Amino acid sequence: MLAFAKDITLKHLEHPEESKVPKLKEYMEYHRKLDSEKLVYHALDHAKTYLQKNIHDFGEDSEQTRDYVQKAFPSAAPVVPKPDTLLLMLRKLVNAHNSTNNWYRMNAYYYAVVYDALDRFLKIYNRLVREKPDKAREYGISDGVEIDFDDWVQLYFQDLDFLVGRPLPYVHYTFKKRNEAIQRRIEQAQAQGKTREEALQDVKQEFEMDPAVVNLLRGRAAGSKDLELFYTSRENPIYETIYEADSAEGFMDGESLADHSFFLGHQLKGLNEEEAESIMKEAMSSGKKM
Repeated sequence: MLAFAKDITLKHLEHPEESKVPKLKEYMEYHRKLDSEKLVYHALDHAKTYLQKNIHDFGEDSEQTRDYVQKAFPSAAPVVPKPDTLLLMLRKLVNAHNSTNNWYRMNAYYYAVVYDALDRFLKIYNRLVREKPDKAREYGISDGVEIDFDDWVQLYFQDLDFLVGRPLPYVHYTFKKRNEAIQRRIEQAQAQGKTREEALQDVKQEFEMDPAVVNLLRGRAAGSKDLELFYTSRENPIYETIYEADSAEGFMDGESLADHSFFLGHQLKGLNEEEAESIMKEAMSSGKKM
């Protein structure tokens, strides 16, 4: 199973504050309708199937296939430009996701591929929900409701560091702030006379970035070492600190890191950047919970 920032296999999500906050309860009820495990599978399978079809129909080095990769994988294509490499990564992702014995951790290159696969699939799926709801229900993903891609990414991705220096196609408010801070520090370091390589090493340490991100931000295409998925047994409690309330230092009593994330998610869901900025500033100035 692919390991995201949170456990995507959990089906009965609850928040200790939802009985007191109607909007939060509505948000959690929405998430209880989602089967994120199936969502990821269908998104990856769809991406793999259609890339494979393009390679089969037009050839790996054809203009049609290259154009398809640029369109279908806008985040990954700059660093995984070869269709055969991209197809190999998708096959590895599907196989890892179907594994019941291990958790598989992804690096920045893989996250870029998954990001694009989810984005493209959800545009198709959400259209089915609106226009052909019976067909959408066959996937068993969301009980007939559209899925908010921006919200899902904010909850389940570690970060969007693989898009540092590039415009984000969605609000992704908290990740956008992180990316802007990283880019600002790189530019400041270079303005002080450091090379880009030195600046990247500085931000890698300061922001505790995935080592693969530095290679990606160098513009280096995915190499053989970048195609590895690191695994650990499903018995290994890799999410223990995320869901334990005692680990959430500085948060409200009885609230875990996951609870905090869902609470923030319900506040930001559906907002544009200006609205999200306003909500966050108000909360910071008034000391309200975020």
